[in-house]
Amino acid sequence: MTTTGIDGFERTIHQTNEWIRDIMEEMGTQDRNEAYLALNSTLHALRDRLVVDEAVDLGAQLPMLIRGLYYEGYDPSDKPAKARHKDEFFALMKRDLARTPGVDPERAARSVFAVLKKRISKGQIEDVKSMLPGDIREIWH
Repeated sequence: MTTTGIDGFERTIHQTNEWIRDIMEEMGTQDRNEAYLALNSTLHALRDRLVVDEAVDLGAQLPMLIRGLYYEGYDPSDKPAKARHKDEFFALMKRDLARTPGVDPERAARSVFAVLKKRISKGQIEDVKSMLPGDIREIWH
């Protein structure tokens, strides 16, 4: 493997750690696992709620390691999911949050959305938000 390739892995590990720290700060937790599960569950629910082209556009802006997490288990054949309300969106998140009881899906989603807004281009965020029903869009502040 070339030096450039290893540098890419080191860079994505560093970026992922920054994202996790940002989510921990947004959630008000010191638990890295809780922040990771918030990221995982929110990204999967968001990905599954988007049309395939928009899900791919969002994935392209994520750091390499987080992009792998984002696409883990993705089956675009039945997308977008029919979540039209916050409660239905949070239900999509609960399958991933089940590993850590007590994590509030709304707090997790709001925290991850705040980090996405900080780290992803404004145009991409607006595209994603425009694909969501108003009830779910409200989570983005």
